[in-house]
Amino acid sequence: MTGQTSGQTSGQTSGQPFAALRGALADVVAIPVTPFAADGSVAEKTFRALLRRLLDAGVRTLAPNGNTGEFYTLGAEERRLVAEWTVEEAGGRAAVVVGVGHDVPTAVAAARHARGAGAQMVMVHQPVHPHVSQDGWVDYHRAIADAVPELGVVPYIRLPRLSGGRLAELGVACPNVIGVKYAVHDPATFAAFARDAGAGRFEWVTGLAELYAPSYFASGATGFTSGLVNVAPAVSLSMLGALRAGDYPAAMEVWERIRRFEELRAADQSANNVAVVKEALAALGLCRRDVRPPSRVLSPDQRAEVAALVEEWRI
Repeated sequence: MTGQTSGQTSGQTSGQPFAALRGALADVVAIPVTPFAADGSVAEKTFRALLRRLLDAGVRTLAPNGNTGEFYTLGAEERRLVAEWTVEEAGGRAAVVVGVGHDVPTAVAAARHARGAGAQMVMVHQPVHPHVSQDGWVDYHRAIADAVPELGVVPYIRLPRLSGGRLAELGVACPNVIGVKYAVHDPATFAAFARDAGAGRFEWVTGLAELYAPSYFASGATGFTSGLVNVAPAVSLSMLGALRAGDYPAAMEVWERIRRFEELRAADQSANNVAVVKEALAALGLCRRDVRPPSRVLSPDQRAEVAALVEEWRI
């Protein structure tokens, strides 16, 4: 496990608190898959090899324990190991944003572990409790952010009824809340939410991957999360380059190229979101296609379609 020495807090980079970390969010935020071995355990060697492939391709922000990493199917020890392995492989070549969540004590313990492992940020999963009040949402995130003031904290927002004003309140209370992974399927709602929260106060990451990136960038997003990047890093990075340049026609060319792949992931309320990515990696011989319940491997017809898409990309 990689440790941090006293005084090397991530929020003190170059004398500008959290500035470098905000820059890391204004990028392709890769959500690595968690590969499984034949016996169902996490396949460490394969995981590390997939991380090195991302790093060698130029990916500079890694977010282990995300939804594409099957966060909710991993045990606590597995989540800790995945975080540690990611920091070790990143080795200073990339910023690491560790996904945390579940109940407050579990999320706080995971955030503190991420800090001890050497991660620079944590991404807080949307609370899955069936009854989430806006006041309670603020309390939940504040408890986590207060526990790790040295780390950048990135709420993952999937709650359309949360007001931008409540995020602004959290930001005032917790200066280390520096960015937002926003995943509400409505660009107009995002534009209003960001401005109500303070568009320049936070770094805005499109949490709905490449298909939503152009419309969200037009309203102020500067980065996007990606599961596709596991399969085709150059494709995701090319979209980022086009968006940074303001070249929306070029970005939409990438959009058309990946449209069917992302549609397969989004179908049936994203039932096969992870399975499609792992099937593509399996077609490339990079990992097994296994996923854990409640996900399920693709049908033979779906597998054939994913393999054909990967072949077209000539990776």
